[in-house]
Amino acid sequence: MRMPKRGEKGFTLIELLIVVAILGVLAAVVIPNVGRFIGRGESEASETELSNIQSAVVAMMVDNEVSALPNPVTTATNNMEAFPDATTNSTAKGTATLTGSTDKAGYLLYQHEIGYDSTGNGIDDSAKIVNYTATKYTKGTYTLDSAGTVNQTTTGYE
Repeated sequence: MRMPKRGEKGFTLIELLIVVAILGVLAAVVIPNVGRFIGRGESEASETELSNIQSAVVAMMVDNEVSALPNPVTTATNNMEAFPDATTNSTAKGTATLTGSTDKAGYLLYQHEIGYDSTGNGIDDSAKIVNYTATKYTKGTYTLDSAGTVNQTTTGYE
């Protein structure tokens, strides 16, 4: 092997080819695994959202002392301000008599007014708004039967 002369710097062609080969092998191993992780993350996110919506429906039904929803949701929606039931008469929710006139119709998961406290008495307007979901819109779309079972129609990741 010859000794480099003064002022010569750099890599040999063999050294560069070895580095490129190593990078190629690493890329061949890493890229398929990253794609698999991305797909798994999306499916887990949709399953988590479904679980969150189901938990929100159960909490809303318990808070309002409702054992069955009067109007099942057959048209899938992602708007939690109109889900699950935005048609029920607002003065007959559960056992409550609502004190405010700003109550929206039905049992809702977002911006819902409960209407009574633990003793069954009406509560003031400032304490009535409840959000069972963190956001108004979800990524997926959902339907609901009268027993409170949520079904995911689309995941939002198609």
